[in-house]
Amino acid sequence: MKENYFGSSLRRRIVFIVIVGMISIQTFQLVKMQLLESNKYEEKSKDNSIKTVQINAPRGILFDRNLEILVGNKPSFTLQITPDLYDTSNSKIIESIINVKSGYIKKLLDQYRNFSKYKPTNLMRGVNYNVISWFEENHSKLPGLDYIVETQRDYSFGVNASHVFGYTKEIGREALKKSDDFYSIGDNVGFSGIEKEYEKYLRGNKGNEFLVVNSSQKIVYRHNEGKSDIPAIKGSDVVLTLDYQTQKTAEELMKEYKGVAIAVDPANGEILAYISTPQFDLSDFADITSNTLWDSLRNDPSKPLFNRGTLSMYSPGSTFKMLVAIAALEEGILDTTYSVNCNGGLQFGNRFFKCTHFHGKVDMKEAIEESCNTYFYKVVLKLGIDKLSKYAKMFHLGMKTNIDISPESSGLIASREYYDKVYGKGKWSDGNLLSIGIGQGEIITTPIQLVQYTALLANNGVTKVPHFGKGYIDSKTNEFVSFHYDSIKTNVSEKTFKFIREAMEGVVSSAKGTGRNIKLPNISISGKTGTAQNPHGKDHSIFIAFAPSNNPKIAVAVIVENVGYGSTYAAPMAQKIIKAYLEKDKKKDDDLLKINNEASN
Repeated sequence: MKENYFGSSLRRRIVFIVIVGMISIQTFQLVKMQLLESNKYEEKSKDNSIKTVQINAPRGILFDRNLEILVGNKPSFTLQITPDLYDTSNSKIIESIINVKSGYIKKLLDQYRNFSKYKPTNLMRGVNYNVISWFEENHSKLPGLDYIVETQRDYSFGVNASHVFGYTKEIGREALKKSDDFYSIGDNVGFSGIEKEYEKYLRGNKGNEFLVVNSSQKIVYRHNEGKSDIPAIKGSDVVLTLDYQTQKTAEELMKEYKGVAIAVDPANGEILAYISTPQFDLSDFADITSNTLWDSLRNDPSKPLFNRGTLSMYSPGSTFKMLVAIAALEEGILDTTYSVNCNGGLQFGNRFFKCTHFHGKVDMKEAIEESCNTYFYKVVLKLGIDKLSKYAKMFHLGMKTNIDISPESSGLIASREYYDKVYGKGKWSDGNLLSIGIGQGEIITTPIQLVQYTALLANNGVTKVPHFGKGYIDSKTNEFVSFHYDSIKTNVSEKTFKFIREAMEGVVSSAKGTGRNIKLPNISISGKTGTAQNPHGKDHSIFIAFAPSNNPKIAVAVIVENVGYGSTYAAPMAQKIIKAYLEKDKKKDDDLLKINNEASN
């Protein structure tokens, strides 16, 4: 009997192959889903049921030494985008609403395509309330778009100190790869200044909210009634050594000039005021900083982003003369009675090295008070390069201070090795020393080195590394924890320091002192004027000082660029900074005395 076509072996084979093929495809899909793509579907499954919302911790507040707020926090709206849920057809209208260029969202999504598609990414920080209102009205039409309330830095407390405080910035992709597990996409991180140096204290601990959502990502309810949520812990507040009123005074004095003013407590290296001008406005860095602003700051010829206090290098000018005197006295090369007849300069070989005036006969004290170059030309020739560089290093000139903000320049102190390298061994003479003897030539210091040097002069050769961080208030225990810094000590005798301090007091108090124009009736100031030569224009005005002379509580270094003599610009500014600090302290002491007297009565 002829085989039935529909029941033929050919038909059965075809049906069998189709069935086996379908089973194979299904098996392959199951293997792919269960083994090869299990992480992807597990992540998406979780995301479709329980949504984890990261809660960023508010950064710690920056306080001054008296617990006055310097930098605080304020609320801010941040738009976020979840790539896997986002409808790219909405990009044009969203870009128009948030006022960014076409393609901004695509570029953002491309940047983070290697990270999770199911985690929100910051679209824009610091969004104004009008945008949030529009979003609320259109939320149902904007899948994958959401917003959170965060905090941003608040700089409205009256001082700027942009090079001290620094700023935060959203962590970049490369930095994210190298960072610890704390950071994720969109996190802000301290990028410069105190914000960077004390990041681990300021950043706090993140929290998480767990929300149950439906397939449309609409929140249904809080998972486990919120009992599983992890609260964010605010960053620890950092107490700085800055004094609010002194800082404000320094900023006001320097705002029209280029230069630096730094004040420290000479006993412990605590920085009381620090201003590098021109500054930049930190409020521009609270939100996203536009490329236009960045370009304008980077291309500004006055270099507002440049921290002159730690990076600029100036000749110390006549402020270096005390070190020359110290070295000569300590080495026993001469004593304080050694005198020179100044006729307006010194002839050395075929060159005449000028002095500022015809001083006549001057001893060491008078030479410091009147800033006689001729005197120090002769002293440095007796001293020699080896002993001079030895004492410069003893006072930590020409080397980094290790201040707690970076970066920092080293500067330069000429030495025998330096001269041999630059000029060749045996091809230089003592004539090279003459300029160094008055703080010019191959000697370059940073302002922070100069104020550290002043602190050592004020405090018998002992101080600590200059610093801004006094300590932090632990956000968990509310206890204050002090920071600790290395001590600096010279091997100079107390007798020598006593003489140098008296001579510096004479700079301000004596009739011929170069700083006599800043003499005060109620505060004794010890100082030294200086002028740094500038081949590109007017000389730089320099003044270092400490006060009160018999019990120094503040040491100051001021450098004003391109204005001329130290006595004309830098000295009056230093005087006002000293007054701002000491008169404030005197008022506090008077108020305390009044309270104690009233209590005793």
